[in-house]
Amino acid sequence: MTTSVAAVIQMTSSPDVEANLATARGLLERARAQGAVLAALPENFAIMGRNEADKVEVAEVAGEGPIQAFLGHCARELGMWIVGGTIPIRDQEEPGRVAAASLVFDERGRNVARYDKIHLFDVDIPGREERYRESATVVPGVQPMVTTTPLGRLGMAVCYDVRFPELFRVLQAQGAEVFSLPSAFTAPTGRAHWELLLRARAVENLCYVLAPAQSGTHDNGRETYGDSMIVDPWGHVVARVVEAGPGLAVAEIDRTLQQELRGRFPALSHRKFQVTSDLTS
Repeated sequence: MTTSVAAVIQMTSSPDVEANLATARGLLERARAQGAVLAALPENFAIMGRNEADKVEVAEVAGEGPIQAFLGHCARELGMWIVGGTIPIRDQEEPGRVAAASLVFDERGRNVARYDKIHLFDVDIPGREERYRESATVVPGVQPMVTTTPLGRLGMAVCYDVRFPELFRVLQAQGAEVFSLPSAFTAPTGRAHWELLLRARAVENLCYVLAPAQSGTHDNGRETYGDSMIVDPWGHVVARVVEAGPGLAVAEIDRTLQQELRGRFPALSHRKFQVTSDLTS
């Protein structure tokens, strides 16, 4: 079967982990009822704290903890693959910081892949009194990740990563056919660049993009953009969450169509400057 249904889930997460997990469960159940074989949750789906230190307090050891158990149980009980947005995983060398880890669970509830967010959001938003220093509490990842799923080869990225096309070239060189991009884009940067960047990453790599996002005003006063969407390899937005707040969007991922497109429009083979599959090369 070359066509499978994917879902992107949109949330307005709070500091209450249990409440967030309950919301996520309901949306995952809706995704499965609509035929999704894989659903992707947004960045920080389990906690959007009142401050950055909140996620350090609820951080889990890799392979243990209620958030990871939740993802495994949901995947197994629903018989569905889940991209677990990001969750805070303790760093053994730096107890004051965590990894922003995106975890993939298969339909049997097994954690089969982990990607730690590489590019951290240390910016001052132009024209606003809005400042972020993600590196104060997050340790950056160093390793790209591509894993095999029912949708095809899934290249993993998170939020701010979308602004660095070289990462996506590396993922494509490693065989990626679909990108997951769980996010919590700010409202001003989302209005300016969200759809533009997602469609660019899709077009230049002839890949599908699954982009689940946070949406709305959170307890810390931060406003996230939402507009969760699925983009096809030609840059068409094939599904999106139109309303603000929690929701989901589903679409078919057609690998036969993608391979035909790559064959008829072989831009990937026309590149003059090739990337290696190793970011450090």
